[in-house]
Amino acid sequence: MFGCTDGVQSPVNQKSSVDQYIITPNAENPRLTSIVQGKDHKGVLQEIHVIEERPLTIFLNAEEIVTAMTIGDYPEFLALGFLRNQGMLHAGDDVTKIDYDEELETVVVRTSRQTNYEDKLLKKTRTSGCAVGTVFGDMMEGLESLKLASSEVKTSWLYELASKINKTPSLYLSAGAIHGTVLCQQNQPLVYMEDVGRHNAVDKIAGWMLSATVSPDDKILYTTGRLTSEMVIKTANMGIPVLASRSGFTAWGVTIARQVGLTLIGRMRGERFICLAGEDRLNWDMDPTSFKGASKQARSKGGRS
Repeated sequence: MFGCTDGVQSPVNQKSSVDQYIITPNAENPRLTSIVQGKDHKGVLQEIHVIEERPLTIFLNAEEIVTAMTIGDYPEFLALGFLRNQGMLHAGDDVTKIDYDEELETVVVRTSRQTNYEDKLLKKTRTSGCAVGTVFGDMMEGLESLKLASSEVKTSWLYELASKINKTPSLYLSAGAIHGTVLCQQNQPLVYMEDVGRHNAVDKIAGWMLSATVSPDDKILYTTGRLTSEMVIKTANMGIPVLASRSGFTAWGVTIARQVGLTLIGRMRGERFICLAGEDRLNWDMDPTSFKGASKQARSKGGRS
């Protein structure tokens, strides 16, 4: 069992007051945005909030792994999740300490197991994610033996989740230019993470799940970004059987989802969605037109790619 003995705040202390969330975006955190002046289409001086980007270098023991561009919140969760999703942290690893240095912009994850990923680091793949997503080694490694839980997904849950998530205060609503990913259970969103790259937001959730020892079997992962191969692989490696998005698909993402038995749902807008993989988990328990307000859930800022 994954263990973490130091360095990550207990999730119990992060309970949010927003509709039973455990973690929600902190749009009021002044470190995550800056105020910038500019002129609009009429030549009028305006002040707007823009998202901050800052580098975060992740170490595993003494080895430098990667420098990611991130908004800078939950660096410990990001480091844990990234290392887990890259296969550099194993299920039985004991994480003895996590050191975050805000001034140096580094996170050091320390394990009782000695690690050396020099060969794996030589093979990098730049992904289609925003903020230049990167994966190491064979992207498909370990997927052949993966078996995801045969959970049920009621379509009524999808409509309720979209409604709740779209109404949640977030950095996207206050500043835009950011992606969100939400860990859900049935019709309840639990943990809502945002970042400039959707892969970072997913890794933060993976890190939180590891630190809180949360089972993935009955969870749904909701994302605002495209359903690409990287997103499908990360979700599958986290053991989550369902991935849903407001956005569309890539062909390779669909192919991999079908290979690993992951339910892939996209274009969730208003009363509509399309499932291109794993439709056997779906339970069409509600006439979409009977969900009040379903057609009004699209955000005023429009869609995100």
